[in-house]
Amino acid sequence: HGLRCWRGSRSFGRPRRSLDKRVTEVNPEDVDHRVRLATFAFLSEQTQIHGEVLSRKTLAEGFTFEQRRVPLIGPQGIFKPAILPEMPLTITTVPIVEGKKRPYEDDFGEDDLLRYRYRGIDPNHRDNVGLRRTMERQIPLVYFYGIVPGQYMPIWPVYIVGDDARGLCFTVAVDEPKFAELHAQPSADPSGEVRRSYLTRVALQRMHQ
Repeated sequence: HGLRCWRGSRSFGRPRRSLDKRVTEVNPEDVDHRVRLATFAFLSEQTQIHGEVLSRKTLAEGFTFEQRRVPLIGPQGIFKPAILPEMPLTITTVPIVEGKKRPYEDDFGEDDLLRYRYRGIDPNHRDNVGLRRTMERQIPLVYFYGIVPGQYMPIWPVYIVGDDARGLCFTVAVDEPKFAELHAQPSADPSGEVRRSYLTRVALQRMHQ
């Protein structure tokens, strides 16, 4: 606990047909929201069947959403499936393997909130920019914590609540599932910080049982 973030371093005259196309286009934000809710429902179903730890194979296969496959995990820790327009869906910390150095040393601070490492050292890498957008818009994500190789505990919803460009990491907090159903988390909630800190601490205990 308490490790610094930097240790270990994600018009008029247009044809009528064109106007009609604009009206019938799908709202990208709506697609993003529905995919996230479908992800949470899928994970809820899978954990009820298999327990709170899922195989990487299950997460990599994901589920089908409107005839498109939605994988939930990829080679990089910050993962955005192709169906989403701009923001990541999941973040992953790989399991500790004795004698092998992890690519990113994610850690929990003294406040019990997760410090999740940037992708690389460029704050403007597209993966880091994508996570920063989820923070600005308070979009929920899923956090996969590696228990052992090939086995991950999903925690959701989690939110990016801090961004340390000098330390090259984001701060991540867990929240109640009911908030994931909203398009935006109320930022003026005075009890939000205490609630998230408590829920993240509970999740931390689960991860290290």
